[in-house]
Amino acid sequence: MELLQIGIVIVILLLLVKPVGTYMYHVFSNEPNRTDRIFGGTEKLIYKIVGLKKLGSMRWTTYVMSFLATNVVLVIISYVLLRLQGMLPGNPAGNGNMEASLTFNTVISFMTNTNLQHYSGESGLTYLTQMAFVTMMMFTSAASGFAVAASFMRGLTRRGEGMGNFFQDFIKAIIRIFLPLAFVLTLVLVGLKVPQTLQPTANVTTLSGTQQQIALGPIASLESIKHLGTNGGGYAGANSAHPFENPSPWTNVLEILAMWVMPASLPYTFGLFARNRKQGWIIFSSMMVLFLIFLSITYVSEKTGNPLIQALGVDASQGSMEGKEVRFGIGQSALFTAVTTAATTGSVNNMHDTLTPLGGMAALGEMMLNVIFGGKGVGLMNMLMYAILGVFICGLMVGRTPEFMGRKIEGKEMKLIAIAILVHPFLILAPTALAFMSHWGYDAVTNPGYHGLTQVLYEYASSAANNGSGFEGLADNNVFWNITTGVVMFFGRYVSMVALLAVAASLNAKAPTPVTTGTLRTDNKLFGAILIGVVLLIGALTFLPVIVLGPVAEFLTM
Repeated sequence: MELLQIGIVIVILLLLVKPVGTYMYHVFSNEPNRTDRIFGGTEKLIYKIVGLKKLGSMRWTTYVMSFLATNVVLVIISYVLLRLQGMLPGNPAGNGNMEASLTFNTVISFMTNTNLQHYSGESGLTYLTQMAFVTMMMFTSAASGFAVAASFMRGLTRRGEGMGNFFQDFIKAIIRIFLPLAFVLTLVLVGLKVPQTLQPTANVTTLSGTQQQIALGPIASLESIKHLGTNGGGYAGANSAHPFENPSPWTNVLEILAMWVMPASLPYTFGLFARNRKQGWIIFSSMMVLFLIFLSITYVSEKTGNPLIQALGVDASQGSMEGKEVRFGIGQSALFTAVTTAATTGSVNNMHDTLTPLGGMAALGEMMLNVIFGGKGVGLMNMLMYAILGVFICGLMVGRTPEFMGRKIEGKEMKLIAIAILVHPFLILAPTALAFMSHWGYDAVTNPGYHGLTQVLYEYASSAANNGSGFEGLADNNVFWNITTGVVMFFGRYVSMVALLAVAASLNAKAPTPVTTGTLRTDNKLFGAILIGVVLLIGALTFLPVIVLGPVAEFLTM
């Protein structure tokens, strides 16, 4: 029954890829289409209000500077809001101002689409900051990522047409994609009993006669954009395991599809940009094969259970249910875990710290590879980066100048790709080593031995991949962890994005190369296999030693 549920969700996703991918192409292609009649007037009004008079294509450097400048302004506004939230309205619970290092971490986290939380939403934020900061940043960070991905696709597929206009892409992503979808999903979630209210915290008397405070708030609206924007985070500290955020299997499936469908559809959108749908399906198929491998590891490991718990005489016929909600079971918990770490959402419906060692390894591995669907545009950009690398390696093997999308791949592009590939493992492994070398980092580890290593590794992998989920076994709300993870999130987001936009701009300026019998085709099954092989090879060479020291060692000693 659980496998049938998983299969149905995957089939629904497959049915949605083509229409959603086509719609996103119409949004970002800048070609006249029917959506202009619906949204064009609103967008023109916004352009007029913000003083945007020219919608012409930008140079890639101007595009990047516009992207960064917009993010900087949002960061400043958000920092002020959090530091002063205790004195602002919309605070019925009387929550205080956020501490400085935690504010730094939180603002960077939400701006980079990571949404790593070193605080609990019920007590750490007010109604005002949940809406004016969290929800606002969830829209803008997702729109920023989509805009950069659209520019990247244009650069690879359209010669001499420039990279597009960041402000136009940014506004289109919000007005034509996220706002209407979030509005509809919010109404559906409210209909499925997710709260949406501005009433103060409810005081109730429990069955035992004690008083309990139950946090309420505008939860449904945050949940909708949290998943649609692959933001993660949560209104409550328990995230999507909380019955107010995710009350039933129906909401669980909706939230899985919401965070999965757009990242999964972007390869098809890329195929439309490239005027080669097969190219898009090959990229999608490569991602799906990798996803199914990690999903299988998670499900089988969790279904098999924990031998240490079984040795205590506990009935483990249902599998490893520690840290999981009974209303979801192993199947929907494993699928949610695989999707949220593949799509770099960071939302969780079970506690990843209680996953079996191999189940935790699978979640960790998806973030380390950071190409399996990924967040808003990041997964596609990273997978195309590996595609270019695969073409380059194959070209070296046969003694031919490598080509991708009809452009020659030369030294400049490979240097930029090398930066993008190397910065990700560096941002994971170097801070992990630093944490164990200093008592500020190590004192936060609550589990000694192999599991403690996995906790620290997971925290930095989640930060570098802009995922945001955590093992939640770390006492991480201190200056050391707030600053180091904030720095990792910042560079994990912007270094690779800027480097890959530079690659796309370089290829965009080159004259197309005619296709010959010696050209390596990138739209067939052979190249799909090459692409999967390159991703796994680079990932294994980079991360296998530390994986062996963490989850693999824990598994072998159980």
